[in-house]
Amino acid sequence: MRFIKMHGLGNDYIFLDLFNNPEIISRDLSELARKMSDRHRGIGGDGIILICPPSSANDADVLMRIFNSDGSEAEMCGNGIRCLARYFWDNHDFQKNRLRVETGRGVLLIRRTPTVAPGIPQFTVDMGVPVLDPARIPVDISCLSPGSEKGEYLVHVPGGTFAGRFVSMGNPHMVIFSDEPQQTDQVSLEIVGPELENAACFPERSNIHFASVISRNEVRMRTWERGAGITLACGTGACAVTVAGILAGKLDRDVQVHLPGGTLRISWPGENESVQMTGPAEYAFAGEWHNPA
Repeated sequence: MRFIKMHGLGNDYIFLDLFNNPEIISRDLSELARKMSDRHRGIGGDGIILICPPSSANDADVLMRIFNSDGSEAEMCGNGIRCLARYFWDNHDFQKNRLRVETGRGVLLIRRTPTVAPGIPQFTVDMGVPVLDPARIPVDISCLSPGSEKGEYLVHVPGGTFAGRFVSMGNPHMVIFSDEPQQTDQVSLEIVGPELENAACFPERSNIHFASVISRNEVRMRTWERGAGITLACGTGACAVTVAGILAGKLDRDVQVHLPGGTLRISWPGENESVQMTGPAEYAFAGEWHNPA
């Protein structure tokens, strides 16, 4: 089975092209994701992404399916979709200026943008309008107490009590702002991350982000990603942090989001408008997978 490894700011995925290998769909995809993503006994990655023919060629050019390293299927991946776009433009003789990608979030539009570093193209993704209704995120706020700031709720886990804000970018996110950058750096993410991800208020679990504001147009963040653990970057998470920061009055509407793996540019023109995400997509290596799973 032919694969290609790609990453967006170190958020790395194994891509499988079902246009060329349609038989892959008959496999146990959750088990395949777990085995291929294993960093000791497999290829290693935060998950696998399937590049599939769309449900309707009239509505989209390609369908993206994402399976996390724990085998669970995700609705959306911001770094993964930029990598898929680069691969599709490079390998499918795609001549249009915009790529329409069918995802669990709906059909998203991607365009190529000017390259910042030599040989590393940038892509801008229309990430859609953020979802703020708790029932649709989903988060059960009926079991939570309000925090000290408007829009915050207190989530209690064994590792502590955290004041969070909730946003969906097609997948659920909890954003926790810290007053000082060192608080974001020092949090024991490997302990509180899985506790918060699986908190009772999240019926579908949640991505967890700790963030600290540097200025009105800069923010730092660290992520515990649902189904994958600590990752170097999370594109949908960067969007959620930006949206939460704007709504809290902490950030302006065009923001540089600094993640452990690099920087994304996120803009949100206004409520009821789409979030725009711009960042790189890079190849790592390609190969053949011979494991029978």
